[in-house]
Amino acid sequence: MTAQTLSLSLTTLGQQTREAARKLAILPALQRNQAIESIAQALEAATPEILSANQVDCETALQEGLSRSLYGRLKLDENKLKGAIAGVRDVGRLPDPIGAIQIHRELDQGLVLQRIACSLGVLGVIFEARPDAVMQIATLAIKSGNGVILKGGKEAVRSCEALVQAIHQGLEQVGIDPAVVRLLTTREETLELLRLDQYVDLIIPRGSNSFVRFVQENTRIPVLGHADGICHLYVDEAADLQKAVAIAVDSKTQYPSACNTIETLLVHQSIAAEFLPQVAAALQAKQVELRGDRTTCEILEGIAALTAATEVDWETEYSDLILSIQVVDSIAGAIDHINTYGSRHTEAIVTENSQTAAAFMAQVDAVGVFHNCSTRFADGFRYGFGAEVGISTQKLPPRGPVGLEGLVTYKYQLAGDGHVVAAYTGAEAKSFTHRDL
Repeated sequence: MTAQTLSLSLTTLGQQTREAARKLAILPALQRNQAIESIAQALEAATPEILSANQVDCETALQEGLSRSLYGRLKLDENKLKGAIAGVRDVGRLPDPIGAIQIHRELDQGLVLQRIACSLGVLGVIFEARPDAVMQIATLAIKSGNGVILKGGKEAVRSCEALVQAIHQGLEQVGIDPAVVRLLTTREETLELLRLDQYVDLIIPRGSNSFVRFVQENTRIPVLGHADGICHLYVDEAADLQKAVAIAVDSKTQYPSACNTIETLLVHQSIAAEFLPQVAAALQAKQVELRGDRTTCEILEGIAALTAATEVDWETEYSDLILSIQVVDSIAGAIDHINTYGSRHTEAIVTENSQTAAAFMAQVDAVGVFHNCSTRFADGFRYGFGAEVGISTQKLPPRGPVGLEGLVTYKYQLAGDGHVVAAYTGAEAKSFTHRDL
């Protein structure tokens, strides 16, 4: 297919998706929720085909040397698929985000302003080896009345095709145009998607910082960035060490390739000699490779196997069973390290001192700041959002796990009765009432 033919075909696809999205956006919540339940049932019915397709993707990925972290994201088993389908149904149970009246205000008698939540239009979502993202994103799009054009990584193409086929079957069962969910499968289509500014309203890239920057530099469409996850856990001098070990192990090993997994463990010097041997033993029992600063290496010499950490380790997202450790002299040292090397994703402190915890949570610059719990809780599903399209570390909203609230915008509707601005200007100008209704 030539570049011109590709561009023409994607333009047509964009037009079709936009038209299907407009029809979806005006459907009542009941019909959109019925579509979500129909999608869940279609995914359940297609489970054997989906898992079979994923197995082929995984076998191919191993042959091509896919990294262990990406392989972990690519792999779908029956439990993971069941959990994703449960997430689909959770989205269906969420309140309808469309049509909510955010402002209802009388400007003057008979002149009434409303601000109404409405769909964005069409989303373009580009992601790597995450076939489960197809289910999350498509469901959130349907619930929020948006169309979505998905572009998955080549390593997950068979899995994504099987999932989208089931989603289309679910939509067709309830009479909704399946064009609201589209799947692109080639690298060439990525750049063409970024040029569809006439039909796509928001691009959501899920990948590395460099990938997000590439997307931002190659599109005129607004981009919701999902940056790296260089997350930290700080174990304070007032920490309960048993809690700290459990939280550190969970934050690192529960799902090592996730973006909310810790990459650096910071330990207060006053408890380092007691704590480090305990946490090192627990982590190494989970096959975690340890890299430590000079103090850590001295404390653990002859106790645990580890290598010396370098400056590069503090700024690396391993997405693997690797953890760097640094001993700090104070909470200020921990906060400084986090604000220097962190990606503003998720940071956590373990301490029994509430004032220390409050200081940490106020001064750390991150989307999520946790006290006495695992960083792995940073997730739209666990927050009760049903699912997420990604995590944004931008300062402006939507920020953090982006669920339904990040997929709607609003419009101002003003209704009058022959009102004109001229009546509110000049020497005998009328006054506005500005009364909230």
